[in-house]
Amino acid sequence: MIALARFQFAGYVLSLRVLQPLIVVLLIIALVLGQGPGGANAAELAVGTFGDVAAFMFPVWAWSARALLDTQPDEQRNLSATAARRRTTPTWAGLLAAYSINVCLSAVILAIPLIQAAASGVQATPIVIGTALNLLVAAAGTLLGAWTSRAIIPDPGVSLLALLGGAAALLLLSLGPLDRLSVPMIGWLHAAHHGPDAFITDFPGIALHLAAWSVVVGIAYLLTKRHRP
Repeated sequence: MIALARFQFAGYVLSLRVLQPLIVVLLIIALVLGQGPGGANAAELAVGTFGDVAAFMFPVWAWSARALLDTQPDEQRNLSATAARRRTTPTWAGLLAAYSINVCLSAVILAIPLIQAAASGVQATPIVIGTALNLLVAAAGTLLGAWTSRAIIPDPGVSLLALLGGAAALLLLSLGPLDRLSVPMIGWLHAAHHGPDAFITDFPGIALHLAAWSVVVGIAYLLTKRHRP
């Protein structure tokens, strides 16, 4: 599985498809994160940036995962599935490679908020929680991207619409009474923008929600891939 994951990771990077989400990340850094928080509420604003980054990056992480999973040609994917000892190995390898790419993108975009938070006097706990939040949201975004990959939706146009529609639907669900069915985007934005103490207090529930959502969506994805050729 590790070898297959490394193969897909390398293929995505060497094909230069990684430049597409990377350019978006650099634009977010330049346009949104370039000016650091200041004033009396600098610490609160710095903590809020972690929630903003997670919200901005959720569709980007999904897009990146979809692109990585679609980089491998169908013939090569079939050969990998044939060579693997277990039927589920290529699926796990693809998810691992996609999440690894998203972790790398997270490291790039979180560099500035981490520096700004430390310079603003934010304590270590909110910084660690902000990093953990983004890693959890990256996992959820990876799964959304996997559901819209070519292996599930062969038509590229429909796949892109499903990605955009899925991200929008999850946002709308998080605003209403069915928020438990979505990623808790409004929840983590509310917690992050109400200061370090609220962020620390609310994070366990948000993390549990993200983990449960990812497990359910991930299991459904694995079962769907298992019954596809």
